[in-house]
Amino acid sequence: MPSKKNLLPTEIILTPARQCIGRLNLDRRLQPGNYMDFEGKTYAILERHHFYQYRVGGYRFDKATLHVQESQRPEETTQIGDRYTIGNANCRFNARSEIMRCAVNPEGPCSGCLYFEPGDD
Repeated sequence: MPSKKNLLPTEIILTPARQCIGRLNLDRRLQPGNYMDFEGKTYAILERHHFYQYRVGGYRFDKATLHVQESQRPEETTQIGDRYTIGNANCRFNARSEIMRCAVNPEGPCSGCLYFEPGDD
């Protein structure tokens, strides 16, 4: 269990309305391009911002904001470590990215793709 000291106070901001839809203490840093579930809905993370406050001894992290948009997770995903990539990450051409599938078939789907080649991994 992560220590309470390592939790990041984070506001979830719905874009484009700029409306705060909630506050969380996260134990990991979510990156733009990732997806998150919050209160029964799925959101794509568009931006992440950090805010600092001056305290005795210097600036210290105060909070983060995640700017999100309601979305659906791509149907074809592969988990690599603690993140998901779009498409089949076993393919040589897969970008292993949360944002882009691959160079030869960016719109997908990976299933039945004529260009599929097993990767070196």
